Amino acid sequence: MPEPTKKEENEVPAPAPPPEEPSKEKEAGTTPAKEPSKEKEAGTTPAKEWSLGESPVGEEQDKQNANSQLSILFVEKPQGGTVKVGENITFIAKVKAEDLLRKPTVKWFKGKWMDLASKAGKHLQLKETFERHSRVYTFEMQIIKAKENYAGNYRCEVTYKDKFDSCSFDLEVHESTGTTPNIDIRSAFKRSGEGQDDAGELDFSGLLKRREVKQQEEEPEVDVWELLKNAKPSEYEKIAFQYGITDLRGMLKRLKRMRRVEKKSAAFAKILDPAYQVDKGGRVRFMVELADPKLEVKWYKNGQEIRPSTKYIFEHKGCQRILFINNCQMTDDSEYYVTAGDEKCSTELFVREPPIMVTKQLEDTTAYCGERVELECEVSEDDANVKWFKNGEEIIPGPKSRYRIRVEGKKHFLIIEGATKADSAEYSVMTTGGQSSAKLTVDLKPLKILTPLTDQTVNLGKEICLKCEISENITGKWTKNGLPVQESDRLKVVHKGRIHKLVIANALIEDEGDYVFAPDAYNVTLPAKVRVIDPPKIILDGLDADNTVTVIAGNKLRLEIPISGEPPPKAIWSRADKAIMEGSGRIRAESYPDSSTLVIDVAERDDSGVYHINLKNEAGEAHASIKIKVVDLPDPPVAPTVTEVGDDWCIMKWEPPAYDGGSPILGYFIERKKKQSSRWMRLNFDLCKETTFEPKKMIEGVAYEVRIFAVNAIGISKPSMPSRPFVPLAVTSPPTLLAVDSVTDTTVTMKWRPPDQIGAAGLDGYVLEYCFEGCTSAKQSDENGEAAYDLPADNWLPANKDLIDKTKFTITDLPTDSKIFVRVKAINAAGASEPKYYSQPILVKEIIEPPKIRIPRHLKQTYIRRVGEAVNLVIPFQGKPRPELTWKKDGVEIDKNQINIRNSETDTIIFIRKAERSHSGKYDLQVKVDKFVETASIDIQIVDRPGPPQSVKIEDVWGENVALTWTPPKDDGNAAITGYTIQKADKKSMEWFTVIEHYHRTNATITELVIGNEYYFRVFSENMCGLSEDATMTKESAVIAKDGKIYKNPVYEDFDFSEAPMFTQPLVNTYAIAGYNATLNCSVRGNPKPKITWMKNKVAIVDDPRYRMFSNQGVCTLEIRKPSPYDGGTYCCKAVNDLGTVEIECKLEVKVVAQ
Repeated sequence: MPEPTKKEENEVPAPAPPPEEPSKEKEAGTTPAKEPSKEKEAGTTPAKEWSLGESPVGEEQDKQNANSQLSILFVEKPQGGTVKVGENITFIAKVKAEDLLRKPTVKWFKGKWMDLASKAGKHLQLKETFERHSRVYTFEMQIIKAKENYAGNYRCEVTYKDKFDSCSFDLEVHESTGTTPNIDIRSAFKRSGEGQDDAGELDFSGLLKRREVKQQEEEPEVDVWELLKNAKPSEYEKIAFQYGITDLRGMLKRLKRMRRVEKKSAAFAKILDPAYQVDKGGRVRFMVELADPKLEVKWYKNGQEIRPSTKYIFEHKGCQRILFINNCQMTDDSEYYVTAGDEKCSTELFVREPPIMVTKQLEDTTAYCGERVELECEVSEDDANVKWFKNGEEIIPGPKSRYRIRVEGKKHFLIIEGATKADSAEYSVMTTGGQSSAKLTVDLKPLKILTPLTDQTVNLGKEICLKCEISENITGKWTKNGLPVQESDRLKVVHKGRIHKLVIANALIEDEGDYVFAPDAYNVTLPAKVRVIDPPKIILDGLDADNTVTVIAGNKLRLEIPISGEPPPKAIWSRADKAIMEGSGRIRAESYPDSSTLVIDVAERDDSGVYHINLKNEAGEAHASIKIKVVDLPDPPVAPTVTEVGDDWCIMKWEPPAYDGGSPILGYFIERKKKQSSRWMRLNFDLCKETTFEPKKMIEGVAYEVRIFAVNAIGISKPSMPSRPFVPLAVTSPPTLLAVDSVTDTTVTMKWRPPDQIGAAGLDGYVLEYCFEGCTSAKQSDENGEAAYDLPADNWLPANKDLIDKTKFTITDLPTDSKIFVRVKAINAAGASEPKYYSQPILVKEIIEPPKIRIPRHLKQTYIRRVGEAVNLVIPFQGKPRPELTWKKDGVEIDKNQINIRNSETDTIIFIRKAERSHSGKYDLQVKVDKFVETASIDIQIVDRPGPPQSVKIEDVWGENVALTWTPPKDDGNAAITGYTIQKADKKSMEWFTVIEHYHRTNATITELVIGNEYYFRVFSENMCGLSEDATMTKESAVIAKDGKIYKNPVYEDFDFSEAPMFTQPLVNTYAIAGYNATLNCSVRGNPKPKITWMKNKVAIVDDPRYRMFSNQGVCTLEIRKPSPYDGGTYCCKAVNDLGTVEIECKLEVKVVAQ
């Protein structure tokens, strides 16, 4: 571990102290025992403002508290520890990475600023690991062979984006053996001053001490060394501040070095002193004496060579070498050493600042509450470090603190904004050279009432504002009827400077009362009375927009109208300027505190009209009018009339009733019954808004009657008189889609579709009629835009004498080249339907349509299939009359025993169940109609795997390379050769490994072969169907010989790899879903390679397109395409080779999923 910086060496524990020297302690001006007790009574710990290498305790604690508020990243923090000199110690920190996207940044520090990452090496190692399962980062700092100067305060900081966390811990290093010699601390830090006019001694005249000493008696002296020895390194500076040790760093370093055994120097007759001290701005002199004056001397400061300048002056006096440093500043406080030959000696220079003195004392101050208070003092130096205390407790300013500290050069101010009685206390200021204190007294000012509260009377719902003004800006309390006022969304208490307000929004009756405002800290009250009044109001929210109240005749009306007002108003009801009195009449008024009621017993039609209500109280009047409407049931409608009748429906109409009952008719209910029945049936459950209705779902041939009910808001009227009886019956709708199917020289074949609507009487059949052109007068009639013809019935000739039930009929014995019109009717018990006409005359003559072949797009290029696959091609064509078709292959008639040809009127199909390479070729199709001929050609190519290359030769062998050449295969599988695959095998194992795939040339160089091995090579051919089944192997082998050595291969007997077939993975019983492919799998091994046969129910599966069999690297698969329940059963896989036969079975069950 690298040596810590000089400012951190102070933290190294010092050796045991020498015997006490009370006189020297008194000369240094320390008060060892009293100061700790005073600080303990004040409840404070001396701040580390004067620390060398660490920040103040308060600041460090604030920083850690702030960091912990930002984010807590540590799962486990490093803990302080103790180690002996020469031993190892490890500190561990763990960080949870669950919410982190990347690794956090961790830094280790010693003291406040020294980053240990740059010091990693022999004595310090930093490690980090990550646990993937727990997602925790672990960071370790290991100190190896600890030294005494490694002791001190350490800090670990972890950061991730805007998150930060830190942890401090201490390391204590103890001596392993031996005792510490007694050293006189003060004598050790006295300068010899030999010949040094400007080098002062390291006395303790600048120790911090109180300005005023209240206790004159001597306190028992304290051994400072014992305190330092037993204290933690983090407490050194606190002890130094209490007991006036101004150069703690130099003291600890000096004591440490005094333990070292000084070796005699051959180059130096006299070396530098261990340490020098000089006041800031002074001059210091370093001197060494050489044993050999010819040696070259160089001076260094912190490892950097010092060059002569106005600041650094060198002198030579015989064997003495002297260095003067002028105008010493704090930057000169560092380590210096001088080299002579291969030896060097070093020293420390301490630059001491003079103690800060209080030149202007604090003064006692008196102020009033709320005023701004400034306490001022003046010190001997600009921008000096000064601490403020209140009753002995340090004042730490911050964003939320009421105290502010301002520094103007040598002047220091403590500012208190808005002083209160709690600020009355003794305030003191402390520097490194003295202190001062003063008392602050804060009193109340005399209170004057500038604006008193006034009594108020406000209307209900208005704002109440009670306002007063007093002479002081102080708080106060509001009470109502002796109880404290609670703030709410409606009630607000406002304090702005000297003005106090109580604001109540939307005043309520309960806000009345006696209000009092009492300022805090004063025995004064400001009273006021509040009264709330409300003009009368009539609340008609429960009525309609036009204030209309509807009552059913014969019912009792009790109309309650809510009213309001303060004081309660008086209500008067009237109608047509006639007052309605309170009493026991049929129409009367009733009064209540919050409402007024109009009562009408047994409402009559004459009670309809406008009623008035008047309210009056001392705050005002209110008036409202209410319309009362008496309603009744409507009269029954007149008997309905049936205007139209269908197969199971009719259309009925009626007139509204003469009297609607005083309420609009909302609709009607319709009822129906059979004439011979007495039970009426409701036809609509939703009101019919119109005066027409279409009853449906009646039985044809049955007489019905209907009647009507009128409905208004009050209810349903009595039924109307029944209608006249009617019987529903109707013919079917016309047939649809009449079209010409075919035409010859003497016949016309027509086809059509059944009617869309067939009545309950059913459909008995059809009548097809025709007439010749020339005896018709055409006109536009039907809604489909077709031409209909108005002809006398005698002109239409029936094509069929009897009814036909089919929708296709041929009209025969027609003259050639004549034109006819055709229509068709549907016949049932109700009669004939409306006829369906063909839209135009039909010419009786067969029409020749030239043939036309429509080759599908995918057959316009070569149609490629593999050997064994099925070929099924459908070629549509057109032509009339039915064409003649001829197929040829390569100009020769097709052998129908090998290729199946099926023809229809619109297409031809060529089907090959299992394609072979002989089926490849050009297929010509000829379609002929009369003298018109149409031809088309289709190219079919049946491809298969290619054969192996004809021969493979080893052309050359050199180094680790072998050159191969081969000739293309004789059989390319009826497809172009797309590449080759080369494999190699070591002669020892004869295991083949692929070297090159998809190689296009017929020669290749095989590289990176193992020297000393002997190889065989083989080559597979490849086309679009895959690799050839066999490969061609080199006859001779290629020996990769070692250069310069001749190795004779040993002779081994060939190992017998032959093995009877054996199943390594059996078949398992399987369930399959009908319509989804199923597979059966097993694995087998054996040598020679066994032949695999699949059987179902002991019958071999051969050339069945529903099954596909695969075998790859000993894994055997049977695929059943879209199985049905018929495919269930017992399946068997049989493996056979020269050494034996083995079988294995399983059951397959095919389930049908219900739709």
